[in-house]
Amino acid sequence: MRLAAALALCLALGCGLWPFGGDGPGPAPDPAQGLTVVEDPALVEFYERASAFYGRLARRRFDSIQTYQDEALRDYFRSEEAFADYYAALADALVEAHFEKNRPLALEVVEIALEGPGRARVSTRFVGRDGRPLRRGEVSLERTDRWARREGAWFIVPGRD
Repeated sequence: MRLAAALALCLALGCGLWPFGGDGPGPAPDPAQGLTVVEDPALVEFYERASAFYGRLARRRFDSIQTYQDEALRDYFRSEEAFADYYAALADALVEAHFEKNRPLALEVVEIALEGPGRARVSTRFVGRDGRPLRRGEVSLERTDRWARREGAWFIVPGRD
């Protein structure tokens, strides 16, 4: 009951789970860095697609068959093999980083960088509880994913293209 009241109060005050559940203000733009407003439909589509993908990754267990069989996650890859490669690499990285239950509790998109026509790179930071015995605290994992626009849609490209 308290949790529901706190959540309702938070939402009423404008708190959100930005960038994966609401519109948050984010950092203030610095015009000295050469920032411009992007109106290209392909780039807007990329941002929306990448935000949706990373929003689906937060708070999911990666040692679970339910996560592996999630059809919505598979839609971000051009083939079953690409999805399997990405999923295996991410699950292994979470194990190596000692994430409790192979589950990130938070995911932050650190940087979105365009590398050329139809190519982008997204740097992320996963944060979770330390799963090692007698170790309290958090662990984190930083990853960079490559995206490519093919046949009018943006896809994650694991490994080498």
